[in-house]
Amino acid sequence: MTDREFRLAYVPGVTPAKWAGVWAERVPDVPLTLVPVAAAEAVGLLRAGGADAGFVRLPVDREGLSVIPLYVETTVVVVSKDHPVAAADEVTLADLADDEVLHPRDDTLGWTALPGLPAFTRPDTTAEAVELVAAGAGLLLVPQSLGRLHHRRDLTCRPVADTPQSQVALAWPAEATTELVEDFVGIVRGRTANSSRGRTPAPAPEKARKQPRRPAPDGSGRRGARTGRGGKGHRPR
Repeated sequence: MTDREFRLAYVPGVTPAKWAGVWAERVPDVPLTLVPVAAAEAVGLLRAGGADAGFVRLPVDREGLSVIPLYVETTVVVVSKDHPVAAADEVTLADLADDEVLHPRDDTLGWTALPGLPAFTRPDTTAEAVELVAAGAGLLLVPQSLGRLHHRRDLTCRPVADTPQSQVALAWPAEATTELVEDFVGIVRGRTANSSRGRTPAPAPEKARKQPRRPAPDGSGRRGARTGRGGKGHRPR
């Protein structure tokens, strides 16, 4: 057994299961511990040493961090199923101009100008905002993964074409770039197990050794000489 572990933080909406599964196969001697954290607290957790690396939502303060941007999410609007927007395949901000749009304090979309009409309250979390949408108190725009995370049967999501989008990144303290961090970076970037920047490559298969030729019974070094008539080895009369 080992007393080492790799602590991986992740913000709501990110599902680290696939990377954790690859880790378990490639680094079975080091357990991976998942650390859920609010988006606004992820960088502070990394700087305080509460995790070795973490999935964060950009933008973040990158001072002292190594950051690898990974993917961008579609932004969706969360509405009740009987809202007119629910009948569309995709909407624009202009379609939401007459609706109250909730702006939770943990929002990560980075608005320069808030869409729609101001809501009567500003909830602390996305989860609270979803409850208000279900109560008919406004609409909510979130990254698609958060829409799925807070799915309810009485609500639905529709993509919004002209909005800011959330980007997920892998981050870790630059001064703490350990071998285990490099291992996880390799997994996230899709490197193979035998990559030169991964863990110790698997040894190449050993070639089969060529067996030395055994001498012939007559000591000539040749085996299977022909002895029939007409050949070099025919018997004298």
